[in-house]
Parts: sequence; structure tokens; C-alpha cells
Amino acid sequence: MDQDFASRNIPRKILVKHEKLKEILKNMKSVVVAFSGGVDSTFLLKVAHEVLGERVLGITIRSEVMGEHEVKRAVKFVQKWKIPHRIISISCMKNAEFVQNSSLRCYICKKDDFAPMIDIAREEGYDHVLDGSHAQDKDDYRPGLKALEELNIRSPLKEADFVKEDIRLISKEMGLSTWNKPSAACLASRIPYGMEITQTALVQVDRAESLLRSLGFTQVRARHHGQIARIEVPPEEFRQIVDEKTRKQIVRRLKQLGFDYITFDLEGYRTGSLNEVLDS
Repeated sequence: MDQDFASRNIPRKILVKHEKLKEILKNMKSVVVAFSGGVDSTFLLKVAHEVLGERVLGITIRSEVMGEHEVKRAVKFVQKWKIPHRIISISCMKNAEFVQNSSLRCYICKKDDFAPMIDIAREEGYDHVLDGSHAQDKDDYRPGLKALEELNIRSPLKEADFVKEDIRLISKEMGLSTWNKPSAACLASRIPYGMEITQTALVQVDRAESLLRSLGFTQVRARHHGQIARIEVPPEEFRQIVDEKTRKQIVRRLKQLGFDYITFDLEGYRTGSLNEVLDS
């Protein structure tokens, strides 16, 4: 048992998961980690590096659906901890199936993202390719998980039964700045299924959410419904968004981005709100 963590009053069940994760990684011998810079992949990459050292390579995919601020965050992290890392640029927009934006969009995207990582692992002798999926990811509609299974991508956090709360807690104790980072997802997840994905729409979403973050909102989504922007923020921040000065600034700036109507979702932020129609 990790005595350093044990001394910090981390629940024993989480310490057990942490030990299991390290054992899983040790047995893998060498790995490529899909590294987005989010809470989960950051934790996984850091633990993998602690266990395997230079036998770890983090790979960040730069594409139209990943905000550039996320790429910069990922680079800053690996530079701080001196973790081997590469950035691979791909274009999702060249894949007609992705652009059509069916309910299998995530499946198609995962196939594209992991193909170059698998090639690198094969060519350079890494034993496994990993992603940061955890045990709770099965609770939402995630067709990308099927792609990972088909590609034989390992998910050590899931194998060790980590959930988001566990990851945040240990990340905090490890000194990882991502421990309280808001949940992130690719920009395409803001566009309803069946609505064609365009470069313009992705830029609108990215800039709209950047504005909201700059105004102090912690967890934001700018859902793109054609000429309508549907904003989601946590319920505890509702008062802030209806402040007259803030409200007018949001409306003005989003109209400048090309939206005709700016709406505010009274249900507030929730993961995968565009998946809700799939259950109806």
C-alpha cells in the first residue's frame, strides 16, 4: 500500500485501486497513452510515467475538434514533468462519415484518432496503446468505446475500477493541476446528430466557450443548433449569467460569431445533453 497517500487520509478502497493500476501498468512493460490533457488522461499518463519511466509515450491528437488551448495545456504538462510526448495532426473534416454526424460519430472519430497511435506503437516497439476511459464512462452513450474494443486499446483506469471522483482525489494529492479541471469533450459533441459538421460551426463553438470561460464560468457548453446557440452552465452560476452586463456581453459577442439567437438552458450543464434525444 502507498504509505505516502495513506498518510493523507485517502480512503483505503481508492488506495487499493491505485495499487492495482500501478500493477496493471507494470505488467504492460511499455505503452503509448492517448493524452488529451484532460483529468483522466493526465492522471493515467503521470502514473504510467512513474511506473514505466521512458517506456511511456504520450500522444496528443491535434484536429479541428480539439480546442488549441487544450493542446497547449497538454504540452505544458509534459514539459513540466519531462514526459516523452508527441503531437500528431489529423483532419477529421476529411472523413465524410464524420462530417455527416450520425449517432456513430464518436466511433468514427476514435478510429481515426487511434490509427496513427497504433502505427507508432507497432513501428517503435511499444506493447500497448492506452486511453483514459474509466468505470463511469459506460453510463452515457459512448459508441467510441466500441471502437476501442475493436482496436484492442486498453483502458487501465476502467480495469482498476476508477471513477471520476477517485481520479480527481488522487490527482489533487499528486499535485496535478487538472484535479479540478472541468470535464471536456470534443467540439463536435456540441452539434446535434444529423446536422452536418462544418469548420465554421466548430470555430463558433470554440470561441463561444472561450468567451464564457473568460467571464468566469467554470463548466460551459455552447450547443450549436444552426442559428441558435444554447448555453449550458452549472445551476449555481445561473445568477451570474443573467446579470445584465454579463448577459448583454454574451449576446453581443455570440451574435458577432454568427448566431442569430442566444438561448440559456434552464436545466443547466450536464454531460451529453445531445444524447438525450437518443433515448426518446
